[in-house]
Amino acid sequence: MKIATRQAYGEALAELAKTNENVVVLDADLGKSTKTYEFKKVCPERYFDMGISEQDMIGTAAGLAASGKIPFASTFAMFAAGRAFEQIRNSVAYPRLDVKIAATHAGLTVGEDGATHQAIEDISLMRSIPNMVVISPSDAVEAKQVIFEAVKYDGPMYIRLGRYPVPVIHDDKFEFKIGKGEVLRDGKDITIIATGIMVSVALEAAEKLKYENIEASVINIATIKPIDRELIVKYAKQTGKIVTAEEHSIIGGLGSAVAEVLSVEYPTKMKMVGVEDKFGHSGTPEELLKNYNLTSESIIKAVKSLN
Repeated sequence: MKIATRQAYGEALAELAKTNENVVVLDADLGKSTKTYEFKKVCPERYFDMGISEQDMIGTAAGLAASGKIPFASTFAMFAAGRAFEQIRNSVAYPRLDVKIAATHAGLTVGEDGATHQAIEDISLMRSIPNMVVISPSDAVEAKQVIFEAVKYDGPMYIRLGRYPVPVIHDDKFEFKIGKGEVLRDGKDITIIATGIMVSVALEAAEKLKYENIEASVINIATIKPIDRELIVKYAKQTGKIVTAEEHSIIGGLGSAVAEVLSVEYPTKMKMVGVEDKFGHSGTPEELLKNYNLTSESIIKAVKSLN
């Protein structure tokens, strides 16, 4: 079964509309695409369509947070992280206000909308801001859990969501914890650390590697910041080799974050699978993932290069 994380986001908001009167939702004229309309259907009086005015949306969300509300502000990742960067930095993160920026349509898998709409720099931008928590859920189950945990957390948060349906890898017993990585597979030869839609791809790669007598650990790092330093170092020591995988630029994303940890705490051989220093282009999600080497074969190639 495949479900887009943006769909899970809408469903989670609809549940919160019934259970938490402090939750309010803002959108920038994209409610049907971001799935925030699911909240509007249940609670229209706490839903605000700000129009095509992303900076205004973030400023308004900051004001609502300062008034004791818990605002979720949504638009496409390119517009959230890019167009509204200054407002996020100065109006939300600097005063450490309780604003949740839930950005959909992240990464290359926006597809045919092309390079202008494909946010492959957003993790880098958001994790560089002090006080900001950055989360990239791997599937719909985790995405829902992230939204429920976000309400409990008092402070700014950037939640990266996708348009592209991805495999559901968690069951209903799964419990997400901010700042904690998740071991999905334990192996002795190498560790694959992935985030977002690349987690299911990493699991696929590990299964294929098993038939070549390579036992790979697979770790899901949903919380890019604060990152689970302890778990990363533990598996670096256990396997001695790390491959990271992300639907994001290798500059400033998960790979960079993992390298920062290892360079200080336990220098380890590693390779990064992600978007090289280039823009995206128009195409189907499947074509783009293949063209930019975001496949299980690419992860396997990286693993073998370290052996």
